[in-house]
Amino acid sequence: MYKQYKTLGQMAREAYDEGHRLVAPLVGFPGVVLTGSNIKMAQQNYGEHFKAIKCLVEKYRPDLAFPLMDLALEANALGRYTIFPKHDSATVPKEPFDFRELERLPEVNIAFDARVNSYVETVKLMNLGLPPNVLRGAYVTGPYSLAGLIIGSDEAAIATMLQPEEFTRLCEFVAETIQEYVRLLIAAGAQVICVLEPSAVMLGPAQFKQYSADYVGHILSSCKYSGINTIYHTCGNTLHVIQAMVESGVDGISLDSEDVGVRLPEVAKRVPEKVAIIGNINPARTMLYGSSREVEEKVSDLLEAMDPYPNFILSTGCDLPQETPPENIHAFMQTGRAHRCRKTT
Repeated sequence: MYKQYKTLGQMAREAYDEGHRLVAPLVGFPGVVLTGSNIKMAQQNYGEHFKAIKCLVEKYRPDLAFPLMDLALEANALGRYTIFPKHDSATVPKEPFDFRELERLPEVNIAFDARVNSYVETVKLMNLGLPPNVLRGAYVTGPYSLAGLIIGSDEAAIATMLQPEEFTRLCEFVAETIQEYVRLLIAAGAQVICVLEPSAVMLGPAQFKQYSADYVGHILSSCKYSGINTIYHTCGNTLHVIQAMVESGVDGISLDSEDVGVRLPEVAKRVPEKVAIIGNINPARTMLYGSSREVEEKVSDLLEAMDPYPNFILSTGCDLPQETPPENIHAFMQTGRAHRCRKTT
């Protein structure tokens, strides 16, 4: 029997009934600038990592805080060659993969991986050291994206058509790996698990459901049992897979910006009110390169457009670059906090 919990949709509705919105930009990397650290150190030293997140929370007061986004984490834990730049997020270069490696990989327990444990310890510190009114989030890589990191993104797309049985075995394996990581994060105190699935945007609706959404639904079943909120995050124009994302059973969907074709008011007409819609200010064009006045205008326009929809949470289309001007993040937060909903229902 699932544990009862207040969903993100319910939280968004409560804020809406009080006349305001939850404000939760995806912001992690700018924290290393605040602490004088760097991305490499923060991603490998959980003390530095927590300092960066704590500084962000103290400075901007978001309703939800995440560690630094790291799509290479699980692939690295599974032995894939990973590059760790000093001032950029870790990357996994393409290298040859033989599906026969699946005979050995299940023997690897990622719970003993140093970088996985660094992120788990960061979440523990967030659970202990952040204000109680700030939700503690954590990211995991989605099944299709993780499979693509292991065998190569082009190879993954080809395998769905030419080697569906082998690719399905790989997806089943990575789904179990992700679920193990999810359990570690929940035990550490995570209250929200966000599945990052950027590569799956290239799939058609049926393939997205087969190689991503079905596995996400399985992975997150343990979250619902534990009373943990779940978010499905995708990049690019994902209008063709919105239904599959929602049907996976997540509590919220986090979507990319209008500049790639995602108009949230149109999305809201297709999404049940119980599912939170999270987004979608452009992290680069608006937040990184725009002026604070432009940020205010974009945020105001989005808030006004979403006024009819109680299940909206103001956020960015993806994680903010570390060079994002602090005054732009302030403008985002202040505009979001100042908005008062003009209810139409």
